[in-house]
Amino acid sequence: MENEATELGTFLGRVRRDLGLSLRTVEAETSVSNAYLSQLETGKIKTPSPTVLHSLAIRYNVQYEHLMALAGYPVPSATVNIQPSRVNDFAARLGDVSPDEEDALVEFLSLIRKRERGRK
Repeated sequence: MENEATELGTFLGRVRRDLGLSLRTVEAETSVSNAYLSQLETGKIKTPSPTVLHSLAIRYNVQYEHLMALAGYPVPSATVNIQPSRVNDFAARLGDVSPDEEDALVEFLSLIRKRERGRK
């Protein structure tokens, strides 16, 4: 359970940062407190409620089933396979990447997004 909480927290933190959202922004948009979000991202919260995971899945545009699985809840594999998430599709296209490559990809995507925001 410890590893699942850490994996979920790491995933949630990465997605939030990739979207350029602060903890307070997510709090305002989901009604999940920024303190709770912080504890969730650091793995201090072991089993977030399905309601919290659903709110975050909607805001982060990730599959609810994926968050449920990361949190250690049983998820029928057929449901996950029928609707693969965009994140999983992207990861499958990339294949195995090193942590350094992953960081470089995130940084590159952030630069592209900043450039696009500057054009609007």
